[in-house]
Amino acid sequence: MYFTDRGIEELERRRGDEEVTLAWLAEQLQAFVDANPEFEVPVERLATWLARLDDPED
Repeated sequence: MYFTDRGIEELERRRGDEEVTLAWLAEQLQAFVDANPEFEVPVERLATWLARLDDPED
């Protein structure tokens, strides 16, 4: 397990039963980047990866 998996595991444990829209997730990611601009690149990479999951070209 990577150190970063702890946050993923906490998210699953605390909020794993909730359902959210992708619009809500996008708003939360934007709020996070606004508050933590040093994380803009990794958050943008994650958002792009999520947006293209079903794209056969990627």
